[in-house]
Parts: sequence; structure tokens; C-alpha cells
Amino acid sequence: MSASAFYRNFQTVTAMSPIRFQKQIRLQEARLLLATHPHDITGVAHRVGYDSPSQFSREYRRRFGVPPSHDAARLRPRPAKGRSPSPPRSFVA
Repeated sequence: MSASAFYRNFQTVTAMSPIRFQKQIRLQEARLLLATHPHDITGVAHRVGYDSPSQFSREYRRRFGVPPSHDAARLRPRPAKGRSPSPPRSFVA
């Protein structure tokens, strides 16, 4: 199959170009990785194939409507409200 025939057939089946399809897969994978590594946005960008963190951020925002830092902040575990970690109390009898 020629390259142009592949492109046409791919676009017919997926309704997008091969490059756009690959970009979508990379960005979906990045979103999943942000759930487990919310403090390492640059590392996530590199893991899914982006050399430039700014390019990754720009394309992520176009795809999901928010920058990756926003999703990472939303996915970070939060401490329970009204509770601060305190040392165990000693009881005096």
C-alpha cells in the first residue's frame, strides 16, 4: 500500500490524520500518567514523546481545555479538612 493510500484509508476509518491520531494517544497517556505522577509534568511530557515542555503544555491545553498543571493540581492527594497531623498523645494516669 502506498503512503498516500494508507493516509486516505486511515483518515476514512479514524476521521483524523495519522499524526493527529498519534498526538491524541500521547495526550491521553499523559493524562493517565499525571494521575500517578502529578508533581512531574516535565517527566510525563518526556515519557509520552515530547522534547519541549512548552509544546506539550500547549497541545495538552488545546486537547483538554486546561493546562497539565491544572489537571495535576486537581489530581494531587489533599489532606483531610480540619485535621492536621499531630503526634500521638500520652496519657497520664
